[in-house]
Amino acid sequence: MVSLEDSHSHNSVSNSAHFGQTRPYYYTPPPSSIKINRSMGRSMRTIRSTIFHTDCSGSEHSGAISENMTDSVIDIRLGELAKKPPVNSKGSSSDDDYLQLSQAFSDFSACSSDISGELQRLASVPVSDLVLTQNPNSKPEPEPEPCLGFLEREKFSTEIIESISPEDLQPTVKLCVDSLHSSSVAVKRSAAAKLRLLAKNRADNRALIGESGAIPGLIPLLRCTDPWTQEHAVTALLNLSLHEPNKVLITSSGAIKSFIYVLKTGTDTSKQNAACGLLSLALIDENKLSIGACGAIPPLVCLLINGTNRGKKDALTTLYKLCSVKLNKERAISAGAVKPLVGLVGEQGNGLTEKAMVVLSLLTGIDSGKEAIVEEGGIAALVEAIEDSSDKGREFAVLTLLQLCMDSVRNRGLLVREGGIPPLVALSQNGTAKAKHKAETLLGYLREPRQEASSSTP
Repeated sequence: MVSLEDSHSHNSVSNSAHFGQTRPYYYTPPPSSIKINRSMGRSMRTIRSTIFHTDCSGSEHSGAISENMTDSVIDIRLGELAKKPPVNSKGSSSDDDYLQLSQAFSDFSACSSDISGELQRLASVPVSDLVLTQNPNSKPEPEPEPCLGFLEREKFSTEIIESISPEDLQPTVKLCVDSLHSSSVAVKRSAAAKLRLLAKNRADNRALIGESGAIPGLIPLLRCTDPWTQEHAVTALLNLSLHEPNKVLITSSGAIKSFIYVLKTGTDTSKQNAACGLLSLALIDENKLSIGACGAIPPLVCLLINGTNRGKKDALTTLYKLCSVKLNKERAISAGAVKPLVGLVGEQGNGLTEKAMVVLSLLTGIDSGKEAIVEEGGIAALVEAIEDSSDKGREFAVLTLLQLCMDSVRNRGLLVREGGIPPLVALSQNGTAKAKHKAETLLGYLREPRQEASSSTP
């Protein structure tokens, strides 16, 4: 189950990227036919192994055990595995494997309320100063917020919200909801900002705001050309969606297409929160197909390629949830998701590697997914991950390789040519219990052609 509570998830983004200007409506899907430039049999693992053998005086670290594996050691290990009972060919598709994949997202998959954390900071900074600071060439907001009444308070902190009971808050919520329909962009912006904060932490406030008719008033603001208003509206709807009954209201009011519009046109924070909003709605199974059919997957792939580190994580999490449905797997592959996913597998230290492997593992559930992963150099990337990743990353890497090779002799051959046997043998000896089991299973499949070849030799 994907977690919805992560109070520390979204850090502040830079002001220059935040509100510089309204972004044009565009989306260019990444080409899915471009291959990663890799020479077969020459992965980084192979190159590092060559360096190791030419300079034995140096000491290798961080999982380079496999580079010490001689052919005799490998053959002995394969011989030991040959004596074991045959593996169950369906074992890698067990419910436990997919539960493990789901749990991989629990550390960052939150669509927790007010993820950007920007509202309180913005409330204390004059609009003109904020705009000039983030972009000296941009023009100040032409219509300043009015200076009287609740909506125009410059400081509106969480402490104030926490001290007000829902009963006492009803007139305030009504004022905000009514102001969403104002002819003034500034008033609508301020109302959306206050609703965003009111719905940030308290479940009873989310219920009250949803029952007060705020959702139909917020959705049109997702298409507002003013980036401040759009961001406040999308984050308010994200916060409100954490209350289960509000999910139905948001979906039935036509928010899905508007969320997708924000994914294409919004600021970095707006795009991130739109992705999380779609993730929240996708927790209702029947919404997954609707979200995919409305065109969410191509802009999510675009966010995966061009977004901030936070945006890429949000895109990965939402794609993971949507791709539990076969049709959305096909849409993700058509949108070119495999190439950036394979690229992320090789990027260590950014918190994205394991999550990218989890999504790739889901895409192996259909034949076109397996073909795309192999075409984009996925086998070489996964072999490297077995050596360079964390223990959990190695588990996901060997699981994905097992799914690629289980029913494909060709893919097994590619894995051998990429130098996969030494790290797999090392993993079968030194990995976690899950990794050992899957490595042994995969080595068993790799052993089959060798046995067939030896038995046919006169």
